[in-house]
Amino acid sequence: MIIAQNMIEYQMYKKRRNVRNTYLCFMTEAQLYQLSQWLSEPSKMVIIPHKNPDGDAMGSTLAWQNVMHQLGHKATVLAPNPYPTFLNWMPGHPEVVIYEKDEERGNQLIAEADFIFTLDFNTLKRIDILGERVAESKAKKIMIDHHQEPDDYADLMFSEPTIGSTCELVYQILQGLNKNNCINKEVATCIYTGILTDTGSFRFPSVTANTHKAVANLIECGADHSYIHEQIKDTARPDRLKLLGIALQNMVFLNDINAVYIKLSQDELDACHFQKGDAEGFVNYGLSVTGIQIAVLMIEYRHEGVVKFSFRSKGDVAVNTFAKTYFEGGGHINAAGGISKRSLAQTEAYFIESIRAYFSTT
Repeated sequence: MIIAQNMIEYQMYKKRRNVRNTYLCFMTEAQLYQLSQWLSEPSKMVIIPHKNPDGDAMGSTLAWQNVMHQLGHKATVLAPNPYPTFLNWMPGHPEVVIYEKDEERGNQLIAEADFIFTLDFNTLKRIDILGERVAESKAKKIMIDHHQEPDDYADLMFSEPTIGSTCELVYQILQGLNKNNCINKEVATCIYTGILTDTGSFRFPSVTANTHKAVANLIECGADHSYIHEQIKDTARPDRLKLLGIALQNMVFLNDINAVYIKLSQDELDACHFQKGDAEGFVNYGLSVTGIQIAVLMIEYRHEGVVKFSFRSKGDVAVNTFAKTYFEGGGHINAAGGISKRSLAQTEAYFIESIRAYFSTT
């Protein structure tokens, strides 16, 4: 990790700031100073979310891009692949470059970049082949993320797993840099969106008083919370509701370990004309059942040759370690993901055996 090299300049910076920051547990004054130095001159930037970006990934990258534009930088959001259509309304969406659709332009952006910001992920494996291009780049790399066990690829790393979303982390960094004046309506909208989606509409334990203070300020800065909720929650296609009905019919209870799982086959997806993001939130229905502590969604993607998992839990039930142990995954204690390269039937059998073995003894 790079920190300020000139301590005399750094001490002068601290004196000029004269700001009490309650978030120094994850970002030091030296880190903020280094970042402020790098942002002091116009430069070319690439801002990257993880593969299959969600509301937090797109909210944080689009917000950061807007702020960088205000500071005079040329910044481009480069997403590894397309994201759900229910995020297509977000400010800055039309300018996003999708690497999967335009590798040539994406590679050129990486080659010309002075700085590469990676947001909402902490290992280059999360962006597949794009990660190889980032690793090869001589640009300074800055990680902004809230997941556990970050890899050591960044020159400057802002990482705090106790914060509920990368968007909240971006908000606190902007406060630390004294850039609250850059939080216009568009930035506030993007940050609010990420906080909303990654906290389960403010229901998860990671939500704190500081989260609500941030949200209050975002609303004061122009975020229309009612409109954002409508765009995220009230834009379902009839086919998505049909798929939800199938998912609920497929729900299986493992009462001996207070768990529930849902499986969806490729045929069921096809019957409902599945689009990216259609199964968003399905896994949470399991947690709404009295006494259930673990909810799991497994979806077959036959063309990719994998079954993808979403794991959710309550309290101190650590689904991230389970996902890492059995399904090449990881994430947060109460929210994680994973994959299986077995068939759907084989995956289901292995999953049942594994989850019973793991949570009946831990």
